[in-house]
Amino acid sequence: MGISNAQYQDIMYQYDQIRLKNHHIAEERYAEVCEKIPEIHSIQQQIVQLSADYARQELLNPGKNSYNSSTYIDRKKALKAKKCQLLTDNGYPADYLAPIYNCKLCHDTGYIDNKPCQCLKQRKIALLYQSSNIMEVLKSENFSTFSEKYYDDQIVNDNVDLTPRQNIIRIKNICLDYVKNFDNTYNNIIFYGPAGVGKSFMTHCIAKALLDTLHTVVYLTAIQLFTILEENKFGNGDNSVPDERQISDIFRTDLLIIDDLGTELVNSFTSSQLYHFIEERHLNRKPTIISTNLSFTEMRNKYNERIFSRFTGYYDFYMIIGNDLRIKLKPKFLN
Repeated sequence: MGISNAQYQDIMYQYDQIRLKNHHIAEERYAEVCEKIPEIHSIQQQIVQLSADYARQELLNPGKNSYNSSTYIDRKKALKAKKCQLLTDNGYPADYLAPIYNCKLCHDTGYIDNKPCQCLKQRKIALLYQSSNIMEVLKSENFSTFSEKYYDDQIVNDNVDLTPRQNIIRIKNICLDYVKNFDNTYNNIIFYGPAGVGKSFMTHCIAKALLDTLHTVVYLTAIQLFTILEENKFGNGDNSVPDERQISDIFRTDLLIIDDLGTELVNSFTSSQLYHFIEERHLNRKPTIISTNLSFTEMRNKYNERIFSRFTGYYDFYMIIGNDLRIKLKPKFLN
């Protein structure tokens, strides 16, 4: 999916503003230098005239330019060298009058030979991070900061027939495969298990890996999701206009992550909206990842048969086990 056309236009506008600002700075520098070193202006005019004469001769007599090419290059190089010498003699850097670019690779156009420059890719990624809702947390919670050493490797859990450490390594590999095959396969995931065992952390790992490859990700807690839906359906009492773009983004994003499902108040509205979301994204082959502290039995009891049947039919369930790592690690969770 990537960024929208409107977002792309915003980025291109930023490039326009960068070039305009840098051009203005260059003009101010030139005026400053010419006032102090008038000869600079004369040299610059000679360079311009020399280039114009050479271009004119090439246009009038293509392939038979009477203007000696090597002579042209030598004269231009000599004039530039003289200009640099005057600058340094007067305390300026030799390149003080050179064009100014934030990105020297694409000259602030975003493209190199019609291919996106790395700076454009980074701008897109930054925009995707900003709209993902979890920009800050991904700095500390991602695959590179993951460590299985905090999980017990002694006691085998009867539910998964693995130790917590063996299980989380298995989950991590599943997540890595999920990212690797994201563009070629359609899979939904439910991470479930007790609080503090790393369910949200694993969703963050997936989110960062996909954002870094220019996929769109929207991350919302269950409470945030249903609050947005409620406000857009009923308004909040101040005659506000529903934000249809926000709802559209949630439906259309490459990956939707719903954290802490089960913490919301379950009623007819939230149930109908959850069912609608599950069905709509499934029909459009848009993956969703859900994390919840609810057990498999609790999910079955909390949600109606229509919703639970969609969970079991559309989602792969992965149980994460262990002790509450947030108590052990506090702010260094899995770090």
